[in-house]
Amino acid sequence: MIADPRPTDEEIAALFTQLGEQLQGLGVQVVKMENWGKRRLAYDIRKQREGTYAIFEVSAEPAMIKEFERQARLNESVLRFLSTQIPVRKKARSTQKPEAATPPVEEVV
Repeated sequence: MIADPRPTDEEIAALFTQLGEQLQGLGVQVVKMENWGKRRLAYDIRKQREGTYAIFEVSAEPAMIKEFERQARLNESVLRFLSTQIPVRKKARSTQKPEAATPPVEEVV
């Protein structure tokens, strides 16, 4: 997410906190939120050369993310956002073959 860089750091922190609360209000589990600070944009967005970057890592259903995107579009402080899905990795299958059941060895004396 890229936010407008003009507000102060406290206002930006409040904005990201508010967005996190909106996510939780939708029933989304916020795993991690990182504020990357102000960075120069590759091109001007709404006549801004810089933006305040933040990353929200969440666990949610697609319908919840769609509603959050709708709310982010309405927020004038949000310049851009991008939602991506992180694939869930399956546990690696064991490459070893299961050992065949061997009968117990009896010693003959």
